[in-house]
Amino acid sequence: MHLARVIGRVVATTRYPGLDGVALQWVQPLDEDGRAAGDALVACATVSTGPGDLVQFVDGREAALACPETFVPVDAAIVGYVEQVEALGRFVGREDDEREAPAARGGRTERR
Repeated sequence: MHLARVIGRVVATTRYPGLDGVALQWVQPLDEDGRAAGDALVACATVSTGPGDLVQFVDGREAALACPETFVPVDAAIVGYVEQVEALGRFVGREDDEREAPAARGGRTERR
């Protein structure tokens, strides 16, 4: 499973049978610091996401299994919307700010 940011939508006028109704999103994989890692790619969105969203995606055979029709030729699929990531006392992947996580400031973090 990988972390990425949705950077755009993809429109395909012709689709493989079994992919009708599945949204295609342009995603940029991110590293552990929230920076771009590798080339952007197209992923099938199995959950509702849009440009700017932080998401988790799978690739390889697992991507096809995440789609409503499981035997389709896809390389990546978005399987979750990520609200927040904290790594090494920092929030990761936020575009709006670079705040430290509460635990790094000596505060408490709540688990949900």
